[in-house]
Amino acid sequence: MKTVSENRAFGGIQGVYSHASEACACDMTFGLYLPPQAAAGPVPVLWYLSGLTCTHENAMVKAGAQAHAAAHGLALVFPDTSPRGGHVADDEAYDLGQGAGFYVNATQRPWAAHFGMWDYIAEELPALLFSEFPLDPGRQAITGHSMGGHGALTLAMGLPDRFSSVSAFAPICHPAASDWGRKQLTAYLGKDEAQWEAHDATLMMRAVGFPGEVLVDQGGDDQFLPLLMPEALAHAMAARRQPGAFRIHEGYDHSYFFVSSFMGEHVAFHAGAMAP
Repeated sequence: MKTVSENRAFGGIQGVYSHASEACACDMTFGLYLPPQAAAGPVPVLWYLSGLTCTHENAMVKAGAQAHAAAHGLALVFPDTSPRGGHVADDEAYDLGQGAGFYVNATQRPWAAHFGMWDYIAEELPALLFSEFPLDPGRQAITGHSMGGHGALTLAMGLPDRFSSVSAFAPICHPAASDWGRKQLTAYLGKDEAQWEAHDATLMMRAVGFPGEVLVDQGGDDQFLPLLMPEALAHAMAARRQPGAFRIHEGYDHSYFFVSSFMGEHVAFHAGAMAP
């Protein structure tokens, strides 16, 4: 692991680090915010998964999460959204390839060689983090925005013993039925739609739900509402009587202005769920 940068922020350290990834067969970069409380011992961890076209940097710089994390004594992990590099398959479209990993393990050519994002987030990066930094593996929560909200929800429901809580900002809620999903799941996983089910938050909610609290925030003026399909997930949560909340905020769009407006509530939500 290499240190790219470290900056003091709200009494803690915002770091950026790179390492060779076996899951993605390339070098990967991630951000990690350690609050001042980490100087005294391991702290809880909140994972933040970003959306289409993003790197580790977008939320790290724009979400305004560090002040809230420092106040609650939480670490923040900002992984990248896909493998990177000249040898990694890519596509001219912004919603496929580099910057658009969709948090799945690709099985189809040319993506399978590098796009092991599920294993990277679920196994490889946690193993590295917990071996190198003062983090508590027994207290983890996860959130994300857009494609990252999709990833947060599916990882939380797919790993029900891992995370105390899950939240999402404007997630892609039903990719198996959306143009933000059918294209990518076909490319990465093939045409057998049974292979898509573990990567669709609505289908996962119908099938298994989440054993803890769920918080979803959606902007009422989001320009991508037809692609996100929030109503599908809201209906699935209601049908299952899933503990939690699905909130629509009038006038908010899909941007980081929306995310940063409610980030403090999400950090507090997760801090409460991970409290000893």
